[in-house]
Amino acid sequence: MTKIKMGIIGTGGIARGRHIPAYQQISDLVTLEAVCDVNIDAAKAVAEEFGIEKVFSDYTDLLKEVDAVTICTPNKFHAEMTIAALEAGVHVLCEKPMAISAEESAAMLEAANRTGKVLGIGFHYRFTKDAQAAKRMIEENEIGAPIVARAHAMRRRKVPGWGVFTNKELQGGGSLIDWGCHFLDLSLWLMGNPKPVEVVGQSYNRLSKMPNQVNQWGSFNHETFSVDDHVTAYIRFDNGATMLFETSWAANIKEDSEGVSISGEKGGIDLFPLELNQVKHGMLVSSKADWIPGEENPGVAQVTNFVEACLGKSELVVKPEEALQVSQIIDAIYLSSETGRSVKL
Repeated sequence: MTKIKMGIIGTGGIARGRHIPAYQQISDLVTLEAVCDVNIDAAKAVAEEFGIEKVFSDYTDLLKEVDAVTICTPNKFHAEMTIAALEAGVHVLCEKPMAISAEESAAMLEAANRTGKVLGIGFHYRFTKDAQAAKRMIEENEIGAPIVARAHAMRRRKVPGWGVFTNKELQGGGSLIDWGCHFLDLSLWLMGNPKPVEVVGQSYNRLSKMPNQVNQWGSFNHETFSVDDHVTAYIRFDNGATMLFETSWAANIKEDSEGVSISGEKGGIDLFPLELNQVKHGMLVSSKADWIPGEENPGVAQVTNFVEACLGKSELVVKPEEALQVSQIIDAIYLSSETGRSVKL
């Protein structure tokens, strides 16, 4: 059986914690051929830890050895590396967000279309069992046409103080581009990816600019903190549907919470956890699943779908044109916050 030769570019936490272990679970479909990091010692350590033979510090050298790559670098490098890989005839699974801007995301999509190679984006929340089940129910018309989505991803004083999460030059933003993007993507997907036409947004970092921080996820420099730690937005779509969105690393709330709620003409769906809310038999009925089939680890489901797409056996669950839509909305939220005006798309 043909196996995909996989290379990993960037050997930080997301590579070690999610992608490499996930690929090891589907060794019948893929071989981990090589790793690459500008920090060659880090790359060597990961290669030794996971039994990977080839190690590189220059990703262009790695591209000569593989059929596909998984890009786990800071956002600033997503577009450059993705386009180079696609043009080298290599399939790409790129971590979210697609790129640091919608313009760069569009260039990635163009390269994928031009080369005919597979380009997947790491929005792994779509692969959770709850989300997969919700999508099936919506497609089977359990809630009718989606009207209003509410998406939230909220943490109480948990700014990630490690890595480059608070580096605007490398990441392009903070809580929105790092975590909230998952819930934008998930909501759009469940709604059927309607076309966004207007965005009003506001970003904040007032809490993280204050001295004497109390933060559960490591220390950071409040004086140089320049990314968003809290974002709100209202999004209107061409079919009349709307979305209410909020995300934060540093909210003064009782407890962390994340979820999506889709209200439709016939009913509604909430997740996480999954619940179906309907009007039936003259009653208001809410139902929960006693058991949901599927892969427990969304990271494994994600890489399986990508590798099978590379082998021509499956269709991508996360299509690059849908990921581009997320980047366009993120750009619009930041622009609306900067200008104090709504942004027409």
